[in-house]
Amino acid sequence: MCAYFALLILQLTRIAIVLVFVALLLGPSGVEARKGRVLESFEYTAMSCRGFSASITDFGGIGDGKTSNTKAFKDAVNHLSQYASDGGAQLYVPAGQWLTGSFSLTSHFTLYLHKDAVLLASQDMNEWPVLKALPSYGRGRDAAGGRFASLIFGTNLTDVIVTGANGTIDGQGAFWWQSFHKGKLKYTRPYLIEFMYSDNIQISNVTLLNSPSWNVHPVYSSNILVQGITIIAPITSPNTDGINPDSCTNVRIEDSYIVSGDDCIAVKSGWDEYGISFGMPTKQLVIRRLTCISPYSAAIALGSEMSGGIQDVRAEDITAVHTESGVRIKTARGRGGFVKDIYVKGMTLHTMKWVFWMTGNYKAHADNHYDPNALPVIQGINYRDVVADNVSMAARLEGIEGDPFTQICISNVTIGMAAKAKKVPWTCTDIEGITSGVSPRPCDQLPDQGPEKLTACDFPAEPLSIDQVVLKSCTFRMNHM
Repeated sequence: MCAYFALLILQLTRIAIVLVFVALLLGPSGVEARKGRVLESFEYTAMSCRGFSASITDFGGIGDGKTSNTKAFKDAVNHLSQYASDGGAQLYVPAGQWLTGSFSLTSHFTLYLHKDAVLLASQDMNEWPVLKALPSYGRGRDAAGGRFASLIFGTNLTDVIVTGANGTIDGQGAFWWQSFHKGKLKYTRPYLIEFMYSDNIQISNVTLLNSPSWNVHPVYSSNILVQGITIIAPITSPNTDGINPDSCTNVRIEDSYIVSGDDCIAVKSGWDEYGISFGMPTKQLVIRRLTCISPYSAAIALGSEMSGGIQDVRAEDITAVHTESGVRIKTARGRGGFVKDIYVKGMTLHTMKWVFWMTGNYKAHADNHYDPNALPVIQGINYRDVVADNVSMAARLEGIEGDPFTQICISNVTIGMAAKAKKVPWTCTDIEGITSGVSPRPCDQLPDQGPEKLTACDFPAEPLSIDQVVLKSCTFRMNHM
């Protein structure tokens, strides 16, 4: 009997040793090994798949929410850049809170955030490099000087992806908002994601919280896909625009949810004489299946910095709730440029101040050197298939004296007015156009063409090239460092 118990104890001891060994290999989650290395593969969709993988923990990253990981991210990107010509690389950010300042990505690179990963923006200004003002703006937006680099930044890149399993990027913006309100900033606040002079960009399946200022800012770039992202900031936070394509070509924004203190999407192309001189328009932009909440701004704004021009914007299936306006065009004397060939269909709006708003007297200027004779051209603005309820005012359309906004077309629109709505639902000055099937009755400058013209307002049938981009199924497997 004693021999039997001795043998049993020996077997149990061996089993225990094996279990301890397995636990050391697999780590507490059974998926991640020591240092957060992923042993189990998973799949995601992307414009490009990568040949090499690593985790931020391989570069000394510590996800405790307190330790700065700025150096770890910079070291990781620098190391992984060697694979750019050999299938590219992807950097995995596991569960945890990863405090970091600004860092730049490289070409042929994917940044992937685990669903429980949180990038926390540092509040140490020493971790935010200062950049020159954008050439199409001539100055910073918050101050006359330069601007802080964005949290995730890149310039002159190709094939860059920021994605994940809906992981989070938290800008911890309250620190910056307070400094802005107190007038203590020497430079313009950073954005969360910005790519300049870049091509083939994907930003998808991430959540952006509390940005110091704008959230997503592609500028001087092309072939951009923004898909399935969530953006949330307090509705009183200053200038927390959602997605701002700026002097960009071939952009697709879709399936996104935005709550912000400013415009959910703001289309831009430079400011006054600087934007006119730089001369790079935003064109060939698709916006679809957007949900917006922004009580003090627009679901979609065109301008006010539109001096390089905005052309061929196609928006459809837009939902806005408790938002100041559905679509707003913002411009002024001195802007120059143009906003033309704008197509919007299928808007559902609840509790709005205005459905349509065009402003020709938006007076914020970069400096006093703008040319007051530089007049913008606003023409070919098409809105159709809109349903709205609890609206204070149907439209406020104000062109520029001597420079009317022309070729406006509005059709198949039903607007339910709020109990305390303005007595005159439409105000129109210096505009020209037509309507069909619009209620309440529009202003005289937009005469009704009858029910046979319900589909008069154009919406192009031909897809843009960015619509031809199909995402691939990619597999993430960790390489041993």
